[in-house]
Amino acid sequence: MKSKKRSAASSRPKLLEPPTLFLDRSLGKKIVAEALRAVGVKVEVHDDHFAPDAPDETWLSAVGAKGWVVLTKDERIRFRTIETEALMNARARAFVLTAGNMDGASMAQLFVKALPRITKLCTKHTPPFIATISKTGSVVVLSARTRRR
Repeated sequence: MKSKKRSAASSRPKLLEPPTLFLDRSLGKKIVAEALRAVGVKVEVHDDHFAPDAPDETWLSAVGAKGWVVLTKDERIRFRTIETEALMNARARAFVLTAGNMDGASMAQLFVKALPRITKLCTKHTPPFIATISKTGSVVVLSARTRRR
């Protein structure tokens, strides 16, 4: 006689819940945030927590401490020593859009497209790390410590 209950081996894996995303001031306040919220992501916007001219090292430390994931299009952030040290010391996770000039709607669409990969990398890699998101939506970790299982 066959059991009607499905085995755990044949059940679908649970979808990973996206982490809270923090939008750097370079991504604006509305378009990207609204697009991500529309797909169920918790989003925090830079200007809701910090002065517009707050130094990067200040907000990077605070965001990392809260466990939020940084989204930015400031490609130079990964090359500036003070910002990189703040990110690493705060054990932050950062995703840098490397796609050059894009309008808000295009950036929003790209982040939504990359969201499953962002979520997966946030569970796979222990912080701190920096990753890039290309114009095609591919996500590549530049520096990270892989979580051991």
